[in-house]
Amino acid sequence: MRLAILAHEKFPERAKTGLGVLRYSDDEIVAVLDRDNPGREVTDFVADVQNAPIVSSMADLDVERIDALLIGISPIGGAFDESWREDVRTALEAGCDLIAGLHYFLSDDEEFAALADEHGCDIWDVRKPHDELTVAEGVARDLDAEIILTVGTDCSVGKMTTTMELARDAREAGYDAAVIPTGQTGIMIEGWGNPVDRVVSDFTAGAVEEMLIEKADEYEYLFVEGQGSIVHPAYSGVTCGILHGAMPDSLVLCHRANQDVIHSYESYSMPPLQTYVDIYESLAAPVHPASVRAGALNTAGLEEEAAREAIEDYGAALGPDVPVTDVIREGTDDLLEVLL
Repeated sequence: MRLAILAHEKFPERAKTGLGVLRYSDDEIVAVLDRDNPGREVTDFVADVQNAPIVSSMADLDVERIDALLIGISPIGGAFDESWREDVRTALEAGCDLIAGLHYFLSDDEEFAALADEHGCDIWDVRKPHDELTVAEGVARDLDAEIILTVGTDCSVGKMTTTMELARDAREAGYDAAVIPTGQTGIMIEGWGNPVDRVVSDFTAGAVEEMLIEKADEYEYLFVEGQGSIVHPAYSGVTCGILHGAMPDSLVLCHRANQDVIHSYESYSMPPLQTYVDIYESLAAPVHPASVRAGALNTAGLEEEAAREAIEDYGAALGPDVPVTDVIREGTDDLLEVLL
């Protein structure tokens, strides 16, 4: 599929969804829409992803080359920004499908629904869960596959990236490994999954368990994409639901270098790293014991020497038996050695 990614005024730092698709999707990215940076290219900002030109709007593109417009931004609360409406309208009028991971469902927007019907377009609201979800049965611990869950000290610290890197490198090493996608970006990349942050709270663990049951007979290792943080004032509920639904055998603690407050909730300080380890392990224990066996540090924005020092400090905080790395800078070999 040939995609245009909408990332107005947020690329690359606050366009996590778009950046994830650029890094991991097999689809061809024709262009990125960012009215702040027209005329530049993706690799002017991020070197290790698929390159594409950056344009101001859909009107600047040959829309016949595009199969779908993907909303590459998911603001806090998942709202739709009305400044995007013209680009979405242009895409639909040209016969392009829509892919969006917002809590605002584009298929429920009267104008977009009418245009999609008129021009034969599909609208995939990635965060719209299916209707058959229910509570967990508590059976994930009995599955034959090894279950590895990424957990975080905050939102947007690299859980999805770490999950994708670990699963990909495990497959390249000859292991049968799959990603269990729980958020909009992972679902867009993998083409399936349950959007746990849109699921009725009683069904969160069940939504994760359902996916594990579906894949456990096919794969040796299941890498579950974590969400939020167990200490996050807004999103801790979904984090705990994933932890108990997945019943993981191993945890990978993800953190961003030099961060000491909760993003967008700056009045909340992050506790010490060991506190996270203790909370995650103690919460897992009554359901299925799991330990933090590896750490992934996001060092984006740091120079090489500073990144190396940050990784060493992170390793010292987690202890000598817990390997740590930045999975983008240094790969996953040290982590996979203890996880597989």
